[in-house]
Amino acid sequence: MRRSRPLRTPGGTRPVRTMAPLAAVAAVFTLAQLLLVRPGMGLGWDETVYVSQVSPQAPAAFFSAPRAWGVSLLVAPVASWSTSTALLRIYLALLSGLALYLALRAWRGLFPVRVLALAGALFASLWVTLFYGPQAMPNYWVAVGALAAAGCFLRARADRGALWGLAASGVLMASMRPMDAVWAVLPLLALGLARHHWRALTVLLAGLAAGAAQWVIEAYVGYGGLVHRLSEASAIQGGLGRHLAVVDQLRSLGGRALCRPCTGDVPHPVVTVWWFVLPLLAVLGLVVAVRARRTTATLVPFACAVAAAFPYLFLIGYAAPRFLLPAYALLALPVADALAYLVTAPRRPWRPVVAPLLCLGLAAHLAVQLAVLENTVSNTTEDRRGWSRTAAALHRLGVRPPCLLTGNAAVPVAFYTGCASATTSGHDAGSTEHAITATARRMPVAALVPDGSRPPGYARDWPSEPLDGQRLYYFLPRGGR
Repeated sequence: MRRSRPLRTPGGTRPVRTMAPLAAVAAVFTLAQLLLVRPGMGLGWDETVYVSQVSPQAPAAFFSAPRAWGVSLLVAPVASWSTSTALLRIYLALLSGLALYLALRAWRGLFPVRVLALAGALFASLWVTLFYGPQAMPNYWVAVGALAAAGCFLRARADRGALWGLAASGVLMASMRPMDAVWAVLPLLALGLARHHWRALTVLLAGLAAGAAQWVIEAYVGYGGLVHRLSEASAIQGGLGRHLAVVDQLRSLGGRALCRPCTGDVPHPVVTVWWFVLPLLAVLGLVVAVRARRTTATLVPFACAVAAAFPYLFLIGYAAPRFLLPAYALLALPVADALAYLVTAPRRPWRPVVAPLLCLGLAAHLAVQLAVLENTVSNTTEDRRGWSRTAAALHRLGVRPPCLLTGNAAVPVAFYTGCASATTSGHDAGSTEHAITATARRMPVAALVPDGSRPPGYARDWPSEPLDGQRLYYFLPRGGR
């Protein structure tokens, strides 16, 4: 048998013979999620929206314009028949570990395996990566999709098998968040046009189109057209325009899942210093690549990271740490390359000092990330236990499926209770007070009102009970008041 020749890349490196270090990184990442995030942590607000579309636990929640069906399809193999949150978390942790391995493997031959393994470890050790890996949220999947797409795009000319990975990556990203996918691949589109990579361009665009097809069709069926859906999505996100959200992102690094409105102090510099070091090391990695005459392999993930981060740093007026996951995944490659250079550069007087300092710095960084993760998991778990207590109280009062909830945090509490949810104002508005009143004639209805706030007019005469800083107004038909 004739042996196939090893793939040569623009950087001149040969592919590694074993991917075992990458598999080890993915395995540790999976195990860390199961141990540190804890599978029993309840579902969050957005998670209940995605999961409710396929789960038998509760009726489907209102699906607003920016959302896409990728997450719902991803969780369907488990959520469609089981209501176990722990089982869903384990499934997603295993799947996210496998996805990280495949995304790193897409770069084989473009970087040495030690650099790929280090890049994976850097990305996987961030608290935000560990926190959202096992959650039913889209951002992690856009991140690994963008990472894999960039690697497959660069390998597509020399390895036709990479075209399948490129198509799959495009489908994954666009099915999760179509607009995020477009931003992340803009540099790939530019590179393809500049270098006439027509086959790779065609495959990438076909993957994006296939992933976004359902979202686009739904825009015409339920949102009055694609332009109207994009406009409505922009309005929900506060209106896309000139916004400086850099400081908002800094404020969110302390463990805030959503910073909207983004007020309060910036976390301690110990928590945020890595955020400033990250772009500096990425630029150093780019300089190292230029000197080594392998610019393309480093410039592409750098440019894709900048493109993916741009709208969340300069076009929206609020922040969430998960928004920048694609940028972190892509920047991990040039950062890892820079760190490897600092440790292995020959005949440098500073080399004996740099290695111990880097080890200390990385150990301190990991300790801070784990501390933020532990605090975030604890606070999040307590918040979601509050929703469980509310659900239990509603069941005790007689509000059981089929039923309807409205008011404060009605969407997640309705999922926990097994009820439908209805909102008359805000981003998830999909009902009216008249419709809620009519529903109360045939099934239990409850309104969740924060202490100190007035109940809606239709609920003022309903019986109520206090619970956890709110009052539960409820109505049971057939004389059950």
